[in-house]
Amino acid sequence: MLPWLDPDDDSDPFPAIELALKDPDGLLAAGGSLRPERLLKAYRSGIFPWFEDQQPILWWSPDPRLMLKPSELHISRSLNKFIKKQHYHCTIDTAFNRVMSACSAPREQQDGSWITDSMIDAYQELFKLGHAHSVEVWLNDELIGGLYGVCIGQVFFGESMFSRQTNASKVGFAFICRHLAEWGCEVVDCQVHSDHLESLGAAVIPRDSFMQLLDQYCPLPLSNNAWHTE
Repeated sequence: MLPWLDPDDDSDPFPAIELALKDPDGLLAAGGSLRPERLLKAYRSGIFPWFEDQQPILWWSPDPRLMLKPSELHISRSLNKFIKKQHYHCTIDTAFNRVMSACSAPREQQDGSWITDSMIDAYQELFKLGHAHSVEVWLNDELIGGLYGVCIGQVFFGESMFSRQTNASKVGFAFICRHLAEWGCEVVDCQVHSDHLESLGAAVIPRDSFMQLLDQYCPLPLSNNAWHTE
């Protein structure tokens, strides 16, 4: 039976991540809340929420973990050529709610979304507090792609991305990685393996190694101009 977190007490500690299940990979606990204190504690501990409507809040810490060093982003020749032609325009933190809403839309061969209304409300609160951020990709005045995540120190925890035009999400990801590298960010958490992110340079590492990176870089600040550029 999964450990249960008190939904009324955000100081109730998470179980040790070594206790996470192997199948399904990384399932650690249920319950708790989505208030800022709980969410920030989760990310700092290598844990993230992932659940669907009609389920309790479920907390995960998979092993291995997919991560990317922003300065080592791999941009293919074709994508680099596409970016240089400046088909799209990218911004930061100008349409967080719209990005989350777009990310929550059901995908092909998917009935629902894990980005529930309660998740949207929770991350909008994190955005208001300056912990969550979004990247918007525009074609003229149309929002065609983007991503959002949470930043703690020199670690950016990517949550979800969407794309409505060719390469839109890749352009947005390349855009934020370039800025993250300039700001001194050392780690982008990509959570679990995907071919899409692997093609951009992400790699799987043992969870223990990932936690060492969090311990090293979460306490360190980004540069002063972080998240204030377009």
